[in-house]
Amino acid sequence: MAQTAGRSLQLLSLLQTANRWSGPELAARLGVSLRTLRRDVDTLRELGYPVHASGGRDSTYAFGAGTNLPPLVLDGDQAVAISLALQTSPTTVLGLRDAADQALHTLSQVMPAPLRAQVDATRVTTIRNYWEFSAPPIAPAVLNAVGDAVRRSHLLRLEVLRPDGSRPDPRDPDFTPPVRVEPHHLVLWAGRWYLVAYTPATRDWSIYRVDRLHTHDPTGVPFSRRQLPGDDVATYVMTNHDRGDTPATWQCLGSATLNLPADVVARWAPGGSVIDHLDPTHSRLTLGAWSWAGIAGILATFDTDLTDVEPDEVRAACHSLARRFGHT
Repeated sequence: MAQTAGRSLQLLSLLQTANRWSGPELAARLGVSLRTLRRDVDTLRELGYPVHASGGRDSTYAFGAGTNLPPLVLDGDQAVAISLALQTSPTTVLGLRDAADQALHTLSQVMPAPLRAQVDATRVTTIRNYWEFSAPPIAPAVLNAVGDAVRRSHLLRLEVLRPDGSRPDPRDPDFTPPVRVEPHHLVLWAGRWYLVAYTPATRDWSIYRVDRLHTHDPTGVPFSRRQLPGDDVATYVMTNHDRGDTPATWQCLGSATLNLPADVVARWAPGGSVIDHLDPTHSRLTLGAWSWAGIAGILATFDTDLTDVEPDEVRAACHSLARRFGHT
């Protein structure tokens, strides 16, 4: 029985590594007869794995897409990892929180008792940290359209929405026509989805906030992937000040000019802030917090001279903090 189970797992692994296998080739790889191979295929089908076969002695076999998720074989660590991932996943896509909870419930129902006990022992309560500055959730259709274009290396036709999520009408003064871009990378950072893309019309790279995109029907037009202008996609996104970001919603909002280049400020500024490039050594940071002192405290973390601090409440908070720290 153990030998048969091991062979079935090996067969399953082989079927998932190629589009189609011939019967004799599979039998040779497994070291069994064609009759035994057919029995092993029937075993996988009984377990719910969709294995398609053509007729005849020289049958071919392929692993097909089923209507249901086939049974999963998980060890304890894998089960706990999936459980924690589903419980702690950020709600950056509309509707996925409920889907994650349902998926965890479904997995728990089909797990053996020992695994279910391990999963139940790692039930957690997640509490939102307001300093995470999460962006508005993205519509699954938009994320799917962008992700599919990245995966296929197909040109993507898109429009950038207003900061409030509305789509400009062609008669509006802020309307810009759709652009065709080469979508290279989809990045999740600080609770925000970003698209790194190259625009052939302008011969330039851009970073788009995915929650501010309106995508058109797939173009089906392929493109050749290019080398990023930076060392890697993570560094490129984190150090780029022009990411389409908008200030997070806070009761206090302020800004200041920092004696630092924009790429340095962009890397360390909290999510939900906006960086403007002024010159090679100066940039302007706009950010929010739950208090004016909170804004002043974040500005202080950059350890540089500040000018043009606005509004008056932020300036007053900076002076107040300076007096407090002077008494320590």
